[in-house]
Amino acid sequence: MKAIVYNGPFDVSVKNVPDAKIVRPTDALIRITTTNICGSDLHMYEGRTSFEQGRIFGHENLGEVVEVGSGVERLKVGDYVCMPFNVGCGFCENCERGLTGFCLTANPGTAGAAYGFAEMGEWEGGQAELLRVPFADFNCLLLPPDAVEKEEDYVMLSDIFPTGWHATELAGLRPGDSVAIYGAGPVGLMAAHSAIIKGASQVFVVDTHPDRLALAEQMGATGINAVGDAAVQQILDLTDGRGTDCGCECVGYQCCNQHGHEDNSATMNSLVASTKATGGIGVVGVFIPQDPGAASELAKVGKMPFDFGSFWFKGQSIRTGQANVKAYNRQLARLIATDKAHPASIISHRLSLAEGPEAYRHFDDRDAGWTKVILKP
Repeated sequence: MKAIVYNGPFDVSVKNVPDAKIVRPTDALIRITTTNICGSDLHMYEGRTSFEQGRIFGHENLGEVVEVGSGVERLKVGDYVCMPFNVGCGFCENCERGLTGFCLTANPGTAGAAYGFAEMGEWEGGQAELLRVPFADFNCLLLPPDAVEKEEDYVMLSDIFPTGWHATELAGLRPGDSVAIYGAGPVGLMAAHSAIIKGASQVFVVDTHPDRLALAEQMGATGINAVGDAAVQQILDLTDGRGTDCGCECVGYQCCNQHGHEDNSATMNSLVASTKATGGIGVVGVFIPQDPGAASELAKVGKMPFDFGSFWFKGQSIRTGQANVKAYNRQLARLIATDKAHPASIISHRLSLAEGPEAYRHFDDRDAGWTKVILKP
């Protein structure tokens, strides 16, 4: 099969690799019809993680079941399914509690597994023609009859729509609340979409890319084209000096300060400043324990200069972590099916698998107009 393979920093290519196949009776084999490039793929693409050369990228996957193992009961050949980026077993303590992003089985020795991702287990990615899905009855979301018609919406259930929704949940957003979302990448845009669906009174999206802020404004959010103190001040001015009820971090450890330099504390400290006293902050941007390529000694070991004094004095709370996709994907699929949610609205490019390496380059360079790329193997 053809697949996008990591060769080293800033170097991916489409190669012929051995076909994915059924290994265990509980596996299913999926013919991938849509797979996305995710912002978190860029951390690996840039060589900022331990992702191994020769492995296949891709954790946002949708496709058609072409084979099932003898132990699979719920799926049949021909079904269209979307896979959460999390690989869960369905029976460990965390999966039983709905915390599928922290499965204790799928990546022994670590809480959490994913397709084609650094430190997240053996599972190959789906930027390929075929994907092996383990624990398939648990991990495959069977899609409604309009799966093909709305495929570009449903594929967002693999990661960014649930992750954006999760950001608002972690922040404690309630109907009528105001929220500031730092980052207008795909996840930040999905957090804005989620907040609007949930009835937020004001949604601010902070970024410096006009094309992405334009998408946020089309959704009904207010774009803040600034960073650091300037962004905070605009939000305070627009909330009568009070700050927002809650905030979401949707950038991660490669965020930049007002000088355009990487500063992993920039968004977190701005959130403390722009969120009201007693407000909640939800963090879904990726932060990692080791980042040898970072500019500062603290960041190299996953630490940051954090304004804990203001955070404590304001009585705020922070909740963090990757989304437990299965906690949300079925309900969000219903919003798509009933035309209450339109996550595909942020797609900028629909490309073939062969065009994937060039797409990585444009997306990583944050070239204007490259907001969300989907690939069609």
